[in-house]
Amino acid sequence: MRAPTARRAARVTRQNRTATRTGDTGGRVGLRAGLTGLPGTVSAMSDSLPSLRELLATAVEAVGGAERPGQVEMAEAVHSSIRTGDHLAVQAGTGTGKSLAYLVPAIRHAVANGKSVVISTATIALQRQLVDRDLPRLAKALTKSLKRTPTFAILKGRRNYLCLHRLDGPQEEPDDQVLFDPFAVSRLGREVGRLRDWASDTEVGDRDELVPGVSEQAWRQVSVSARECLGVSRCPIGTDCFAEKARAEAGKSDVVVTNHALLAIDALGTAQVLPEHDVVIIDEAHDLVDRVTSVATGELSATAIAIAARRSGKLVTDEVADRLVEAGEGLAMLLSEAPAGRLDDLPEPVAVTLQAIRDAAHGCVTSIGPDRKEDPEASTARKLALSALEEVHDTAVRILDAFGSEDAKLRDVVWVSGDINAAGPRPVTLRVAPLGVAGLLRERLFGENTTVLTSATLTLGGTFDALAKQWGLPGKQRVGVKAEGTATDKEPSDDIRWTGMDVGSPFDHPRSGILYTARHLPPPGRDGLPPAYLEELRELVTAAGGRTLGLFSSMRAAKQATAELRDKVDVDILCQGDDSTALLVKKFAENPQTCLFGTLSLWQGVDVPGPSLTLVVMDRIPFPRPDDPLASARQRAVESRGGNGFLTVAATHAALLLAQGAGRLLRSMDDKGVVAVLDPRLATARYGGFLRASLPPFWPTTDPEVVRAALRRLAAAS
Repeated sequence: MRAPTARRAARVTRQNRTATRTGDTGGRVGLRAGLTGLPGTVSAMSDSLPSLRELLATAVEAVGGAERPGQVEMAEAVHSSIRTGDHLAVQAGTGTGKSLAYLVPAIRHAVANGKSVVISTATIALQRQLVDRDLPRLAKALTKSLKRTPTFAILKGRRNYLCLHRLDGPQEEPDDQVLFDPFAVSRLGREVGRLRDWASDTEVGDRDELVPGVSEQAWRQVSVSARECLGVSRCPIGTDCFAEKARAEAGKSDVVVTNHALLAIDALGTAQVLPEHDVVIIDEAHDLVDRVTSVATGELSATAIAIAARRSGKLVTDEVADRLVEAGEGLAMLLSEAPAGRLDDLPEPVAVTLQAIRDAAHGCVTSIGPDRKEDPEASTARKLALSALEEVHDTAVRILDAFGSEDAKLRDVVWVSGDINAAGPRPVTLRVAPLGVAGLLRERLFGENTTVLTSATLTLGGTFDALAKQWGLPGKQRVGVKAEGTATDKEPSDDIRWTGMDVGSPFDHPRSGILYTARHLPPPGRDGLPPAYLEELRELVTAAGGRTLGLFSSMRAAKQATAELRDKVDVDILCQGDDSTALLVKKFAENPQTCLFGTLSLWQGVDVPGPSLTLVVMDRIPFPRPDDPLASARQRAVESRGGNGFLTVAATHAALLLAQGAGRLLRSMDDKGVVAVLDPRLATARYGGFLRASLPPFWPTTDPEVVRAALRRLAAAS
């Protein structure tokens, strides 16, 4: 049995105390080491419920589907994992029906044991699919068999819910960028007015239900983070709090749908965010590491320091606040002259300035003093100030600690960033992120819950090894073969057992799709798309009659291709950024004689079945940029241990994106088409075999005329 961590043991203790108080200590069999709440726990009620196969058949019939071998195999594997406590990684291709394959055993377990099962996703689209479509239909279909209606809820981070107390309180002064722009101030006022009107109509206060949405600046005026929240007992509107209602609803639900970010917050924090649970199912697991890394990344900028100082202004003396303001101005001056990129060593002036920021922020916290009874408005101002000050202080300390020793450099990476987004230039910022999150996931996820990870893309180069290492799962793994291993870096006695399996895909890839590599083209350059690439793209789009999803490695390349081809082809070309991505995808799906060009979010987020999409073009192998601070640091760390940093980091990153991009082609059983990679290195480079093994098994070719003829036939048939 896996030795429980302190946090997990605390959960078990709470559960045992509850069982003792209610007298519900009997009726449980198969308890591992006599502890309830651990993986492998089986309720006697489980034996009185219909079998998994019976429930799955009922569910499939209810949604009008047909039994699929891969779906059955996956459902049985998930059921077995929940019963034994062994973790499971399942690759299930598009069309397998993986949502039902994990939802049915999850619901059965929750009903049998009276505990919530947490399902985590990476995208809002999948959350909405689960909560609005899959779970309601399943709950209705399984009610008779389970003798009660299964319940479910969606739970997000506190910042996603409207805070009624913040809405009724004084509005925070906008930052300088908005303050000196009268149009921005006017827009902000209108948006906050809309939010006030919406507050009287909404029942859940979830930001995603507000259509059209509002700017981040406006939403921050009416929401709070966990650090900024007064707490339900102190807040004058605590009983009506949308976030607390969502948590309460989740706490009594069989299935709780959340996101990878909240799952990471729960793992990182000392306080429990998610309700009591013993099983976690992670869909879109290929994105888990990036989402957890993002949550664990700290940022420090002159703007953040200025906000902290402004919030403290009325609570501390001018002298105390001015020290923080001056330290922030010093950081702004230093960062304005610093080149973007990773910091291998901390320059002395930056270190001194960070120490001044740390001490000034601590001085403000000390001056504000301990918690005391006061009116709600004063409590809110105090909480907002302390939240901003603690964030500034803790990030400054973390950056300084990252250069405290060689071991520290192996834990955190620090870099200077300043970039452009849709809203314009962002302030130059110091960022600090973990070199890896494997230890965190091993200890706080796999060490505490039975975990199922699933996605259409988990085997890279034909094995689970690459992603398993990133997740912190031990041992070599062959597809479909159980692997047992021991995690040795932190808890040598903690056995982590896991199984990996690929249940395949219902698609006949060699008959439905072609993988075309433009071997005759020159290698890609750094100065935009070469003329030969643009001509190749033009010929492919013309042969397909539109129907093309262009996936580019940069926004610059996508815009260049759009500008060049709009005058040379007789179809419409949409480019990401012209409108909202959702609206562009809708237009693309509705009109077959249309192309959609874009970058990263399109590689993973487009689902367009049918004749509107018969050609997916990728301009180049999507390696991370050589100057990417986190990827380059991770690559260097692997090489310092004698490993192949390029293959472990860069090629793995590229393989994952290539597989996700290629997965856009076949979305329904009748789909056919071509995945075209313009980068010849896929066919010529030594690492090409690893990348090709990560892609679906399409019929391969390097002959451009064969591909153009196939596209013309598909266009004619449409």
